[in-house]
Amino acid sequence: MIRLSVNVNKIATLRNARGGDIPSVVEAARTCIAAGCHGITVHPRPDARHITFQDVFDLAAMMTVEFNIEGYPGAEFVELVMRVRPTQVTLVPDPPGVLTSSAGWNLTSGAADWLGVMLGRFRDAGIRTSLFLETDATQIQRARKLGADRIELYTGPYAHAFGTPSGKEILAAHREAARLARKIGLGVNAGHDLDLKNIPAYARAVKGLQEVSIGHALISDALYMGLTRTVKAYLKALGSRPQSVKRK
Repeated sequence: MIRLSVNVNKIATLRNARGGDIPSVVEAARTCIAAGCHGITVHPRPDARHITFQDVFDLAAMMTVEFNIEGYPGAEFVELVMRVRPTQVTLVPDPPGVLTSSAGWNLTSGAADWLGVMLGRFRDAGIRTSLFLETDATQIQRARKLGADRIELYTGPYAHAFGTPSGKEILAAHREAARLARKIGLGVNAGHDLDLKNIPAYARAVKGLQEVSIGHALISDALYMGLTRTVKAYLKALGSRPQSVKRK
């Protein structure tokens, strides 16, 4: 079953536009969990323009499903992750100030060797690790050598080309990338610009997909459909069963 992790960054963006604590990131996460999502994702950035470090601590205190923290592994981010000990940390190559993730890691140069040290540190702390990657076979093999537990396939190009011949070619590349990853012992996640229209084809094609992380499209749909209904719609699009609700 493909697990749905809801990225709640956009809830924080809306709150920060006005100040105060409305809408509440914690209450939004509770609503998503009650609706059956399997995890919550956050991507704190150095400028705190959406999720803040305090949000991360507040969410960790109420979490009853998997918690995934994404980000660039700078010193403050690493310290945060080590304090919170989430289920999973997803490392992305976003430099400070970037608007959103737009490419996977380039692991083929020696400059990426330091990531192996980071991955080892998180692994020793009992945190599952994932690297944000594109579909290049060399990058995937390198992720395995560096010690990642999973990769997260960057689905932006697939989403942008969905419904076109190019989109079919990109989807085929994702299918093969996932096949290679599984063959060499890596788990497979995916994320970026997935929505209700393009998810079903992706979920059918990419065998062994374990988790998708969805924020912008899901929260946008919730403006029209409501958050509970939207989470259930995304679970249906994935062909996944809701998570049993736990209380904390």
